[in-house]
Amino acid sequence: MTGTMMKAGLAFLLGTAAATTVAARDQAPSTEPGSTAPGRAGEDAQRRADATLRQMTQDERTVLTHGIMPLPVGATPPPIPADAIPGAGYVGGVARLGIPALKETDASLGVAYVFGLRRDGATALPSGLAMASTWNPALIEQGGAMIGAEARAKGFNVMLAGGVNLMRDPRNGRNFEYFGEDPLLSGTLAGHAIRGIQSNHIIATIKHFALNGQETGRKFVDSRISEGAARESDLLAFQLGIEIGNPGSVMCAYNKVNGDPACSSNWLLNTVLKRDWGYKGFVMSDWGAVPDLQAAMNGLDQQSGGQLDKAMFFDRPLADAAAGKPAWAARRDDMNRRVLWAIYDNGLDKFPVSPGGKIDFDAHGRIAQDTAEQGIVLLRNERGALPLAASAKRIAVIGGYADTGVVSGAGSSQVQGQGGPAVSIPLGGGSGFAAFIQEAYHRSVPLKAIKAQAGDATVTYRNGRYISEAVTQAKQADVAIVFATQWSTEGFDQPDLTLPNGQDALIAAVADANPNTIVVLETGGPVLMPWLGKTAAVVEAWYPGARGAEAIANVLYGKTNPSGRLPITFPAAEKQLPREKVDGFDVLEPDFTGNPPHADMVLVANYDIEGSDLGYRWFARKGEKPLFPFGHGLSYTAFATSGLKTDGATATFTVTNTGKRAGATVAQLYMVTQAGAPRQRLVGYARVDLAAGASQPVTVAIDPRLLADWKNGAWSIAGGDYGFALGENADALGPVVTVRMKARRW
Repeated sequence: MTGTMMKAGLAFLLGTAAATTVAARDQAPSTEPGSTAPGRAGEDAQRRADATLRQMTQDERTVLTHGIMPLPVGATPPPIPADAIPGAGYVGGVARLGIPALKETDASLGVAYVFGLRRDGATALPSGLAMASTWNPALIEQGGAMIGAEARAKGFNVMLAGGVNLMRDPRNGRNFEYFGEDPLLSGTLAGHAIRGIQSNHIIATIKHFALNGQETGRKFVDSRISEGAARESDLLAFQLGIEIGNPGSVMCAYNKVNGDPACSSNWLLNTVLKRDWGYKGFVMSDWGAVPDLQAAMNGLDQQSGGQLDKAMFFDRPLADAAAGKPAWAARRDDMNRRVLWAIYDNGLDKFPVSPGGKIDFDAHGRIAQDTAEQGIVLLRNERGALPLAASAKRIAVIGGYADTGVVSGAGSSQVQGQGGPAVSIPLGGGSGFAAFIQEAYHRSVPLKAIKAQAGDATVTYRNGRYISEAVTQAKQADVAIVFATQWSTEGFDQPDLTLPNGQDALIAAVADANPNTIVVLETGGPVLMPWLGKTAAVVEAWYPGARGAEAIANVLYGKTNPSGRLPITFPAAEKQLPREKVDGFDVLEPDFTGNPPHADMVLVANYDIEGSDLGYRWFARKGEKPLFPFGHGLSYTAFATSGLKTDGATATFTVTNTGKRAGATVAQLYMVTQAGAPRQRLVGYARVDLAAGASQPVTVAIDPRLLADWKNGAWSIAGGDYGFALGENADALGPVVTVRMKARRW
């Protein structure tokens, strides 16, 4: 979730004009117009919070500390306030003091549909992985501003968006919501998404804090990891996102971390987040994730969706504890102060929300389409199969509901456009979640979009249910385009990395029948491709959002030159992963809630296996060859990088479009040796748009944390030689430039 509908300062634009250059740096927070980074506004918010707290009565001090789901869910559904809006959450305000109620909606891809209870629609951004594939912080911030504007127009002032969990397992059912496997890329993009959302004077929430790596047993799985490995990976992504985006809230996760529930982890919430990072906002729980009252002392500030917990711990029990013990009274005051700071820092009181605002769906749809086009990754393109040539007079489109829509991920983040889904396929069974977890398709139709650009060509469609029928059409066509889907959802992990429902066999048979077979993947993460060598081209479109079909067609026909780069590694086999199977998948029955089947059930995810070496870092450490590496992506033109110079703090180089048409690329800078030892980490990147034959100088700042290890309570750079290389991707690296660096600790 947020969990869910349960039971029934740092660099932004360092390049110039055509170059978006990004690398997180140790520097003063931004004070540019519109920035939400801490500064004078944050100090004023603190003074206002202190002043308001002094005016609050004892009863009023347990108003902001707990909330409900304003829906008829839970064992004992609470009364729903008259001003509540159907959505994820509601926290009462204090009208006497001008403190607004908090009206909360999911999530990172747009305003969640909530079964259509509001009888409205919203603009669906492409999936988090699609957004991450753009490597474009400015565009992600624009998308955040767009979905934040829609949340505001619908009367919400809190958006439970800003998911930044790193992909530790490619089978995680929620990978589609997040930004990939690298802390620099993920943290940077999450920070800009949050900044965009909060530009609407609403609160965004970075989540799920932390080490929330799987859905199987999500309420009790214990993520075990050393402090150093956590700080260098998952926690660094959160830290960067907070530094850039300054979110009003942090949402803690369902899982345990080193034995303690994440929502009651003194180390995570008090030591890391509040003490070490100096975070001023509030920590909200995920829905149904509060174990007891002690969580307040361990750093939790607000109980969300309280009817889903065993008790409303942060209401009367908190008041009673505060009345009897000064330490509890002081802690309750701090809880209120943090919520008030977030309200004032984002102007919720000065810019009140109300439902019924106007939404420009056409303009917002263009943002969604632009994001989809920049996020589509051309994985393979043999013999110049793409862009499609005018000589293709008969095109067979096969599978993937391509005559109906584009698939979307499910769960609390589910967005639907006006009119609801084009088609919705129930999970089935007698579970109370069957109506909630459905395979839904947006009303953007690939077949229609292809026909609109096919000119005089004959375009046929077969749904792919019968392979023989698809093969017959493929044999008669000049080009076969197979759409393949892998649906994912919150609450459930994938059993493996195959395409479900016999789609691998379908693709193989069609490719055998027609060598000009193009595969368009709509997936929530990486998949295996046993048919890869038979195909002419493969396009990864992810979950492409509200105008995904139009974006796909533009890439296929060359109106858009593909520029997406993978934010994750596609393994060649599951045996290459740190865990061949998701922990607990073979012993637990599927359960959306993720509760333990009995009180003594123990489930451990040992993240010390890979430590901070996630994804491409793991593959580099083990010497494994992936199917497609992190950072991979092809174009209809060609690029070259040259002239790398660096002192370990900044790097400069030149990017040139050596091809015959305009396009964009992502230059990637990697550390390849650390104090003389092999160690690969992305330390900077730059998305660059160039005309044919044009060149662009680029400067990238290198965050010293990316060169360091966390040891004995501090960042530490060992003295020695550090190697840096530019890469087309994590596997295709250029010449190494070596820099001798002095030892440093901070």
